[in-house]
Amino acid sequence: MFVFLSKFLPLWFYPLGLVWLLLIAYLILTRKQTEDRKWRWVVILVVVIIFVGGNRWVPAILARSLEWRYLPPENLPKESMVVLLGGGTESQQYPRQMTETNGAGDRVLYAARLYQTGIAGQILLSGGNIEWSGSRTTTPAQDMAELLLMMGVPGNVLILQDQSRNTAEDAQYSAEILKERGVEEIILVTSASHMLRSVALFEKQGLKVIPAPTDYSITYNQWNALWKPSVQDLLVGLVPNAGNLSDLNYVLKEYLGFVVYRVRGWL
Repeated sequence: MFVFLSKFLPLWFYPLGLVWLLLIAYLILTRKQTEDRKWRWVVILVVVIIFVGGNRWVPAILARSLEWRYLPPENLPKESMVVLLGGGTESQQYPRQMTETNGAGDRVLYAARLYQTGIAGQILLSGGNIEWSGSRTTTPAQDMAELLLMMGVPGNVLILQDQSRNTAEDAQYSAEILKERGVEEIILVTSASHMLRSVALFEKQGLKVIPAPTDYSITYNQWNALWKPSVQDLLVGLVPNAGNLSDLNYVLKEYLGFVVYRVRGWL
């Protein structure tokens, strides 16, 4: 019981849970008031949005719908050109003592594994900086190179493309380098949720793409457990959680990006 309470009760004191609780309290306390009733519907809508987006199930369902479009291939060709998309690193800035990884850092680890298993003959590292964002001191491509060198990948295996500012430019500038080298087929490494848009963009450039996704947020075990919760898991999962909202934001960003890229003719 103590373990359950230690996970359940704090949810109501974190900002999101507390705001949601206060909004529900407001609706209960003002339920008999007739003035400004139209504003109650705004509050009700906010309560519903927070609940739908912040519980455990909705973000998981949407994440699975995106991530499981491309599952890891059973066999990958040896000595291939691997294209690694940036987004998983943080540049070295004090007090950081080295380049660090973030939640998408699995991309770099997976690329290193592909080299160590003989699949990656060369690795093109794609990722530049946005001009108006001055928080980085190095480009994602440079950061990924530093980490791969640290993991034993030789420098002559790495090709840097550090001009791109988004995924569309990742595909455009990387394709220019690849075509100059006569490369027509690539193994594409990025997060599973990012793969749908990435594959479409690289195929638009005339490349044959073998998706090699990583950084899955939903595994088979997690998905199965999601639908067989204990009472404690059910209660904890229903309370809106900022982490769940963050997961939902990421998935919606990918779907929105896919739609926008399609409208602009980039896909």
